[in-house]
Amino acid sequence: MGFALLVQMAQGAEVMSEAYLKFWGPEVQKRIDNDIERHRKADGAFKLEGAKAGCEVRVEQISHTFIFGGNIFLFGDLKTPEKNKRYEDTFGTLFNAATVPFYWKTLEPERGKPRYTADSPYEYRRPPPDPVVAFCESKGINMNGHAIIYGIRVWGHPEWMPNDRKAMEPIFEAHIKELAQRYGARIQRWDVVNESIDQANRGLMPDDYTFKTFAWADKYFPSSALFSINDCDMHWGPSRRYVEIARDLIDRGARVDIVGVQMHIFNPKESRQIANGADILTPKKLYAVLDCLQGAERPIHISEVTVSAPDDTPEGRAVQAAIVRNLYRLWFSYPTAMGITWWNVVDGGAAPGEPSFSGIYDKEMNPKPVYETLDGLINGEWKTRLTLTAGADGSVKFRGFKGRYRITYTDTDGNVKTTEQTL
Repeated sequence: MGFALLVQMAQGAEVMSEAYLKFWGPEVQKRIDNDIERHRKADGAFKLEGAKAGCEVRVEQISHTFIFGGNIFLFGDLKTPEKNKRYEDTFGTLFNAATVPFYWKTLEPERGKPRYTADSPYEYRRPPPDPVVAFCESKGINMNGHAIIYGIRVWGHPEWMPNDRKAMEPIFEAHIKELAQRYGARIQRWDVVNESIDQANRGLMPDDYTFKTFAWADKYFPSSALFSINDCDMHWGPSRRYVEIARDLIDRGARVDIVGVQMHIFNPKESRQIANGADILTPKKLYAVLDCLQGAERPIHISEVTVSAPDDTPEGRAVQAAIVRNLYRLWFSYPTAMGITWWNVVDGGAAPGEPSFSGIYDKEMNPKPVYETLDGLINGEWKTRLTLTAGADGSVKFRGFKGRYRITYTDTDGNVKTTEQTL
């Protein structure tokens, strides 16, 4: 099957049922298009120093304000230099942001011996953060530290953690202080608390630990670091409880800058059900979740996205791409969304029990149709490139997607000049 046909299939007409296409019909698509135009673009007017009147002006967007991220959990773990290089190139080419793992359980499996440096003992999907952070800095990649405290103890805490609420508190604070001293504002965003709602299954934790964790983070991290709370899945529907937890933290003085919400299609059977027209993650349901989260009065990060293909056939891969195209378009259009982060970048690179076909690359690091779909949106449809004519006073005006631009023109002496501007 040729790639062009796969792209056509990824638009939905060939692989998605009429019932699915009805959910995402022309009315919904028009709303999405209008919202993208309204919320993701801006008007700019720039005076180009020394520009020759009437000269050709090339306008090229070189970065997005919006966050398009992926977790970077397999950094250096793809077995060959070629595969590792392709994985690394994803960050800065497709994604402008990376979620860096800071799961305390594997970051400090032995008390007092944290795994920060490149020579640390190996842990699957948990690369030592020092080389990851240095790599991201070298490429100007925005980073999200995930997470300072994980609210479910079985996943978050080292085995050596004492079973005493009060004894935990100074250990928590010391851990937060250490992260702040080591990384500070080098990491732009932090999931301060991850998945704190499920108190029934969290295990023993300090009293009021969510609020205290935010307070300790605010005490030690620089003010430039953004703080997020991360919880819920869009499958749950509108979670007024989550909004109330966020509001309670904010009203008590916690610095909650971002509210994160997840969306994991882990089960390949669910992707097939969606393609067949099941009333799952439809536009109406997605808007209801996002509208509810507006109650927190904070930007929304769609923080963990998994879309498993129904299977590893060409048709199954096209279904994955079709689902992703509509989801990303809707999320990108939403006024208070600030970013979208794909979770597992490579097939087979998920946690145990999670799907094998949820990557944007296959196991050999070959791009799948879903990669081409995201690339077509992020680097195609949503990136402004224009050729304009300078006015008599050397000025240009244009409307484009928000971000950083390179503007190239000719001055009155015939020299080619370049300037960078932010829209």
